[in-house]
Amino acid sequence: MHPFSAQLRNRAGLITVGLVVLSIASLVIAGMTGSVSIPLADMPGALRELLNGQPSSLAATLLDLRAGRAVTAFVTGASLSLAGMMMQALLRNPLADPYVLGVSSGASVGALAALLFMCAAWVVDAAAFAGAVAVSMLLYILARRDLRGGTAAEGGTALLLLTGVILSSACIALVTLMLSIAPDSRLRTMVFWLIGDLSGAPMRWLPWFVLAGSLIFALRSARSLNVMALHAEAAATLGIRVGALRKGLFFVSALLTASAVTNAGSVGFVGLIVPHACRFAFGPDHRVLVPAATLVGGAYLVLADTLARTIIAPQQLPVGVVTALVGTPVFLYQLHRLRK
Repeated sequence: MHPFSAQLRNRAGLITVGLVVLSIASLVIAGMTGSVSIPLADMPGALRELLNGQPSSLAATLLDLRAGRAVTAFVTGASLSLAGMMMQALLRNPLADPYVLGVSSGASVGALAALLFMCAAWVVDAAAFAGAVAVSMLLYILARRDLRGGTAAEGGTALLLLTGVILSSACIALVTLMLSIAPDSRLRTMVFWLIGDLSGAPMRWLPWFVLAGSLIFALRSARSLNVMALHAEAAATLGIRVGALRKGLFFVSALLTASAVTNAGSVGFVGLIVPHACRFAFGPDHRVLVPAATLVGGAYLVLADTLARTIIAPQQLPVGVVTALVGTPVFLYQLHRLRK
């Protein structure tokens, strides 16, 4: 193995191990923190009780209540961050995020329609996922020629982005219509869903399977993404199947976005800020950027949700408010550093 390749591999391994430790620490902090805190010394015993399926102590009961929400926050944040990184690579636009093509707006239409008609919680989730998939398929039908193009031409990218923005605007109009006619008894729940809220999010296995499959695809495509980022016009001549790669990025990022939005509503700023922060800290190599963005996105949303449910306890804030308030100054700081 070339010494330089070995050095890159070792650096990627060290960064990944460090971020895995950070992710575990964020989950531990989320389990300990709340209206009633759990001492660190009591965490191992409480975790053993949970694994045995017999949470009898106060610490185990509290950890049981917090663990599912923290795990859901992690998979949601990781999915949004990975989707944002893929979307930025697909559109070659630093302002791209998981919501830019209207997938989340389609999920919002489905979810708010179900909430308006007072459907059960599983129907709301199913409607949100169906809305996201419907917009994704419509966008693909309208822009399939641009996605199948053999080159990552800026014109095709602009047309894809413009089509997504138009579909998003139509969905937002439908959302506004539903909010304007919704009765007061349902309006608060609908607004909380739009902002992004993890208070009622159940623990599911499906988002983890979606994240795992998407992560495998992104890691396998990392070298191709590096080539396409550096040599966009000549990527096809360098052996990159650009059309297949762009379609894969589109469908995988749309699936990740649909999964995350179904879990927690439209949580903003995670998919925009975290990939930029990781690129700023660790460099543009996607072999490092893919695992880093996934782990940092998960840890970031876990910590943001912990702050949302404790800052004015016992009242809880929507986690989307916290991610926006924290993310705005961070993003402005990154822009300032890049200008310097």
